[in-house]
Amino acid sequence: MIAELTLGYVTLARLVEMRVARANTARLLAEGGHEVAGGHYPLIIAMHVCWLAGLWWLAPGRTVVPGWLIVFVLLQPVRVWVMAALGRRWTSRILVVPGETLVRSGPYRFLRHPNYAVVVGEVASLPLAFGLVWMAIGFSIANAVMLTIRIRAEDAALKPLR
Repeated sequence: MIAELTLGYVTLARLVEMRVARANTARLLAEGGHEVAGGHYPLIIAMHVCWLAGLWWLAPGRTVVPGWLIVFVLLQPVRVWVMAALGRRWTSRILVVPGETLVRSGPYRFLRHPNYAVVVGEVASLPLAFGLVWMAIGFSIANAVMLTIRIRAEDAALKPLR
């Protein structure tokens, strides 16, 4: 039951986030923004969909490892903090809007890429919360590869704003 409730929350949260991201993307593009390095975006989406589908397939009925579930739960307010700091600029794509400046408030005071730190924690901690060690390792490796590509592209795109 805990797995189903947790995964229901994650699924609903991601669907809401994607809706917000889509709306913000449309608004930023309408304001003259342009997407950078969008070629890897479908792979990121596919990886996250597979991660969540794998959890739905493997986690129900498994014993919960409370410490890892607590780690996942503690990451959720940080995720919201990141989104709040970016506000209308929060999107799941790399967008550059001429004349905008980098956000340096909220968690961005402490880390250059706090959202990716949250994602790293989530991708590992949620499978571990259900004892799915190999899933946590496999998706963490895939996520590391994706984030290497993503962060390089994002840093290059945002370099003029620094």
